[in-house]
Amino acid sequence: MSRLVAALTSMLALAATPWCFAATLHAQVKDPAGKALADAVVYAIAGAQLEGRAARLPVAVEQFDREFVPYVSVVQVGTTVTFPNRDPILHHVYSFSPAKHIDIPLYTGKSPQEVLFDKPGVVTLGCNIHDWMIGYILVVATPYFAKVDAKGAATLRDLPAGAYDIHVWHPQQRAALPPQRVTLEAGASPSLDFAVDAAPRKVKYKPPLDRLKY
Repeated sequence: MSRLVAALTSMLALAATPWCFAATLHAQVKDPAGKALADAVVYAIAGAQLEGRAARLPVAVEQFDREFVPYVSVVQVGTTVTFPNRDPILHHVYSFSPAKHIDIPLYTGKSPQEVLFDKPGVVTLGCNIHDWMIGYILVVATPYFAKVDAKGAATLRDLPAGAYDIHVWHPQQRAALPPQRVTLEAGASPSLDFAVDAAPRKVKYKPPLDRLKY
C-alpha cells in the first residue's frame, strides 16, 4: 500500500470515528390517555457546547389543496424556507410571530421569497385570503431534532456523547412540558417516553374550490 493510500485511509477513519460512536435517542410521545400523539417535535439541547452539524438544508412548506403541507415543520436556526404554491389559485402567506415576521403577497407557483429563520421560537403561518389555512414552523437552536411519525415515535441520530435536555413541543399543547435531562454514552441507544396534554386539532371548514375567486 502506498504512503498516499495509507494516509488517506487514516484520514477517512479519523473523520468517521466521532459518528461511529455517536448515540441514538428514541422518543415516544403520547397523550395523557396513552394514545400516540402526531405532529409533535422532539429536540435535544446539549448541556455543553459541542461540535454540531453545520449543514442546514433548505426546507419547503407547500400550499396544496388550500392547506399548508406539512402542517408542522421543524428547522434549525439559520435555515432558509421557501413557500411554493401548488394550487391553481393565489395565496398570501404571512406570520406575525415574534420569531419571524413573514409577508409574501398574492402569488402562485414558485415561492417569491426565501425566508431565513434566524432565531428560535414558534412561527405560526396563515393565509390572508383563506382564513382556515394554518401551519407551524418550530425553529430550534440545535441540529438534533425530529418530528414524530403517525405513531408518535421519533429518533434523534448522531448525538455526540454528553448531557442533553430533551424537549417535546406540540402546536396544541396546553402547557409546555419540562425537558428530560439525559446523559448519553457513546454508542448508546436509550428510549424516552413523554406524555403531552394537547387539545385535539380543530379542522376549520373549507368551502369548495372556486377558481373564479382567490
